[in-house]
Amino acid sequence: MRRFSSWLGLSGLVIVMDQLTKFWVLAVLKSGERIELTSFFNLVLVFNPGAAFSFLSDAGGWQRGFFIVLALAVSVWLVLLIRQHAAERLLPAAAALILGGALGNVIDRIRFGAVVDFLDAHAAGWHWPAFNVADSAISLGVALFIWQGLFCTAKEKA
Repeated sequence: MRRFSSWLGLSGLVIVMDQLTKFWVLAVLKSGERIELTSFFNLVLVFNPGAAFSFLSDAGGWQRGFFIVLALAVSVWLVLLIRQHAAERLLPAAAALILGGALGNVIDRIRFGAVVDFLDAHAAGWHWPAFNVADSAISLGVALFIWQGLFCTAKEKA
């Protein structure tokens, strides 16, 4: 049980870091405002009512409830997965990162009706869609899931 709570603690840490950074950005920037940090990285405040890469962002509002319900359903599955594999390392770490990121973005959807994004990477005039700490945790978690599935032996997974 101790390992299970540790993995949930990792999810909680992701949520706290995500919400603290968003709180700071909301205090410092106005919507659409940009702060150039380097020649390839800015802070910019945007509200994304859609999913990754602004998918369904102009769908008329129904997507807010859909993404909240979807994230909560996936979160339940992730908690069960973490509990089942708590003694392992890679799989519960991946699930915990995704869980924390999903719940961090759910908090935004409930509070603001959209996800607060603020990290803006760019090069040669091309901008990657703005993202946040929760999105980064989800991306890292998915990468760990893929790594575990492709490169870990059955013995390493157990």
